Amino acid sequence: MNSGTLSIQENTIGLKEKLIHHPLYQRVHHPDDISMFMEHHVFAVWDFMSLLKSLQVHLTNVSVPWFPVGTASTRFLINEIVVGEESDVDEFGERTSHYELYLKSMQQAGANTKIIENFVEILRSGTLIDSAIDEIKVAPVRQFVRTTFDVIATQKPHVIAAVFTFGREDLIPSMFIGLVNDLNQKSNGQFSTFKYYLERHIEVDGDHHSHLALAMTEELCGNDETKIAEAAFWVKKSMQARIELWDGILHSLPEQSKG
Repeated sequence: MNSGTLSIQENTIGLKEKLIHHPLYQRVHHPDDISMFMEHHVFAVWDFMSLLKSLQVHLTNVSVPWFPVGTASTRFLINEIVVGEESDVDEFGERTSHYELYLKSMQQAGANTKIIENFVEILRSGTLIDSAIDEIKVAPVRQFVRTTFDVIATQKPHVIAAVFTFGREDLIPSMFIGLVNDLNQKSNGQFSTFKYYLERHIEVDGDHHSHLALAMTEELCGNDETKIAEAAFWVKKSMQARIELWDGILHSLPEQSKG
């Protein structure tokens, strides 16, 4: 890690600690709690892909006629991450994106997928993203998605890469995955796909992809103090939006889950 990315990490350590130790993780006890979590969190899974694809647009040429853009090393880094996120494998070895895998886990768990699916269909119909976000009824989700697209709107690859690398880590602790595993066993496999998603996220995103993303951010920020400061500002903003999303999920849980 170079001095630039180290500075970003040091400037955001407090918010990272708040995410890791957020009380939400200790308040999820029942299958209905998991479903509520998923119905909110799926928006973060979806807009993560938009963040990723915006980086691919900036760092590679995705138009015709083709010509080389940027450096081959950044093209390699972003393209490898895109392959893993957009066309990974499910628990049966079938190709799927992480978003589609998450929808599958929601369906298995009995969580409501209509809200996110309707939102995506609104976008497919040609509705502008700002107008579509206004239609999201849950305020913390709405603000979280808006923050992501504010990052994209900067049109600054070093900012988007830094948020992707430092601001969008799910930071889901092992205790939460253990809880999902326990509920899955008690419910005869109701959360097996969600369990697989979480484990896959740690295996791929938390290990290999995190190293690729860090290398990409280091190359884009370099030791440019202006870029580093901009990146740190938006990473903090993104992390704060995630904390507020977690707060919103916590407040949405049934009362028996909060006591």
